[in-house]
Parts: sequence; C-alpha cells; structure tokens
Amino acid sequence: MKSIAVIPARSGSKGLPDKNIMDLNGKPLMAYTIDSALKSGCFDEVMVSTDSDYYAEIAKNCGASVPFLRGDATSGDNAGSWDVVREVLSNYINSGRMYDYVALLQPTSPLRNEEDILGAFDMLKSEEVHNVVTVTEVDHPVQQCFKMPPNGSMKEMAESPYSYTRRQDLEPYYRENGAIYLVDAKKIMDKDYNFYADACHGYIMAREKSVDIDAKIDLEIAGVVLKSYTKS
Repeated sequence: MKSIAVIPARSGSKGLPDKNIMDLNGKPLMAYTIDSALKSGCFDEVMVSTDSDYYAEIAKNCGASVPFLRGDATSGDNAGSWDVVREVLSNYINSGRMYDYVALLQPTSPLRNEEDILGAFDMLKSEEVHNVVTVTEVDHPVQQCFKMPPNGSMKEMAESPYSYTRRQDLEPYYRENGAIYLVDAKKIMDKDYNFYADACHGYIMAREKSVDIDAKIDLEIAGVVLKSYTKS
C-alpha cells in the first residue's frame, strides 16, 4: 500500500498572517507536521502544497518534498483542502506516480505526532474501515449548551433535563480536530465522493493535542504544551 502525506501551506492567511511558518518554540509551524509525517514511516512521499517559493524552501529544509507549486485555482481563499489534494494527486498521476492512500495533514495541528498517524493507519487494518478522521471530545457537554435570547433569559436551560446532570453521567460527544484525514486516493479524486459516508471512522486524540492554530493565543497554548512534553 503506497501512501502520500499532503501538507497544505498556503501563504495567504488573513487571520494570522504567515501562520504556517510562524515560530513555535524555535521552529516554523509547518515543521512539526513534516517531522511527525516523516517519523511515522507511513508515507512514500511527504509533500507540502504551497503557492510560495519562500514557503517551499522552508518546507524542503524541514525534509519535505515540494515538486511543484499550486496553480491559481487552488491558491485563492475559496479553494478547499480536498481541491488541493486532488490537484496534488493529479500532478503525481501525470508524472506516473500513483498512491493508494492520501493523508491530509494540516500544519495548524502541531501537536499531532507520529503515534497519532500510526494509530490512524492501524484503524485501516480493519475491513470495516475505509477512511479515518481524527476527533477529540468536546470541551463541554453539548447537552448542557443552550440558546439565549437578547434579554439574557436562562429559560431554555431551566427547562432542560440536563441542567443539573453531572458531566460524568452524560454521553460524550466528539468533534473533528483537523489533524489527520486519511482517505482512499482514488476515491477522493471524485468531487462528489462522500468521505464520511464511506465507512469513515474516528481516531480519538487527546484534547491537549488537538490545539488548532487559528489565532496568536493558540500558538502560545501550543508552545506551553510542547514545553510540558519536553519536561516530561
């Protein structure tokens, strides 16, 4: 089974400019994802998809492959991650290189490590699993969430059967954490392919490893967690 890791690193982030190469404890952000992909040993190719020559040089210095830059269609704000993956796979197919599985690894998830990648691949060994996505338990029970009108009334929570239920007595809910998407490379080439409907299973990651870098505070939190790992 041949696999490729695609790490999307566009240079045009507006919320946090140049976040994909921002310094995180002495290394550019994307370096953590490149490192984990390489250390996992799961991939025949670890590549960074970027629209920037500067980003490409950083990625190569971190050990990734950047055989081409993005086209105009996947360099804008409206391009989705799977559009990027399809462009990458198409370019490799045109050069005679085919892959069975592709892993989409967001560089904004620096706390995902090689053990998580190996865990996601281990799930594929089950005949019941076709695709894998990483998830984490939500921070607060969704059963105790509520809508509040402009006047601040707590009526909805007052009428909820879960108002005074202990957290440990509530069924856990999960959300995607954006760290790993592992999918059949041939199937994802179809724009209408439903990744989640085709025997997709969730690989659970710890909440402290599920920090997604979207703002400066996220970067600071990730830095603290990384330091705690080093101390331990």
